[in-house]
Amino acid sequence: MADVVVNGRSYRAPERPTAVICFDGCDPEYIRHGLADGILPVIAGLRNTGFVGEALAVVPTFTNPNNASIVTGVPPAVHGISGNYYLDRAAGEERMITDGAMLRCGTILAAMAQAGVRTAAVTAKDKLRLMLARGLDGINFSSEKADRATLADNGIADVEGMVGRSRPEQYSADLSLFVLDAGLKLLERSMARLLYLSLSDFVQHAHAPGSPEADAFNRAVDERIGRLIALGATVGVVADHGMNDKSRASGANVVFLEEELARRFGAGAVRVICPITDPFVRHHGALGSFVRVYMRKATDLDALMAATAELPGIEAVLDGPAAARRFELPPDLEGDFVVLGDANTVIGASPFEHDLSGLAGHRLRSHGGLGEQTVPFIVSRKLRPDYLAGKAGALRNFDIFDAVLNGAA
Repeated sequence: MADVVVNGRSYRAPERPTAVICFDGCDPEYIRHGLADGILPVIAGLRNTGFVGEALAVVPTFTNPNNASIVTGVPPAVHGISGNYYLDRAAGEERMITDGAMLRCGTILAAMAQAGVRTAAVTAKDKLRLMLARGLDGINFSSEKADRATLADNGIADVEGMVGRSRPEQYSADLSLFVLDAGLKLLERSMARLLYLSLSDFVQHAHAPGSPEADAFNRAVDERIGRLIALGATVGVVADHGMNDKSRASGANVVFLEEELARRFGAGAVRVICPITDPFVRHHGALGSFVRVYMRKATDLDALMAATAELPGIEAVLDGPAAARRFELPPDLEGDFVVLGDANTVIGASPFEHDLSGLAGHRLRSHGGLGEQTVPFIVSRKLRPDYLAGKAGALRNFDIFDAVLNGAA
């Protein structure tokens, strides 16, 4: 089969079954801890037989921009997804991204399916499935709505029967494990040759590296990676973002930026948009370390940015064009300015907009900024020296399909 060209990159059709896993929220510290404490024996073995390294994710380090980058092989400046939530300037409305309508280019998954490769996309969250499956003539379903999958809409029916258990609870570790178990069944039945398996970061939001809950979950993921390899698959594992503790002894370490700027520049000075916002708000209360700011009554951009930069916990403040250039984002979707919190700080709008009761006593752990940009990058086969040399040590998480299809020895 001829190579498949997607967004300027050429990909070989898979010579063997191939699975790419987006290990949502898997900060490198989970891998380091798991290797040191024997939690991850399969990944430990890949240090000799495959590739275990790190890469840089897309900023903002949120789910949608990074999953879109992984399946398109390009940054948001090309594919157009720069958050989970955005302000539509033309309509003057705030909107959540829940499908692929804003995707500006095709995906590797759709192109491979069109070329005749049996392709499947299985996600924990259905809103992500709707985005990633755009144009995909193949199997696509989520564990969140596994009980509703139909042949007409998802290319498969009776997912629960195939996996052998009922749809998992939305806020559970099993939401992710169900994805992996479904991928295993699809491989066992030769229903797919190329799989994208995207997990949930529920565990990582709630449990730090080394905690019993995190160790149990990561051990279960590692075991399933081993089973995929045992079935003959080339497996690539990457994350969409890392995860950091964003709490103080008294609670979440939050800068309520809209409130702070209203205090200095007057009520209604700006509108702060938190692009981490998604339907799974219990994870994080819509608090992350990257926000977009839009001027309303205040009109002095320089003064607003300077006042923001003086606040504790703020790592970077950039005007919209500068943020688009630095982070390879679509310029037309940027705010008037962008603000990033440091590794221990989240940024919100105003207190009444962020409900943290869902944390149920857990410390706030979140993502979005530069502190969560480094992610694991793991391949079950060794990568060719010439391939790695061509990357000059600058792997991106959206190189993972390139690595497993083109770079594996």
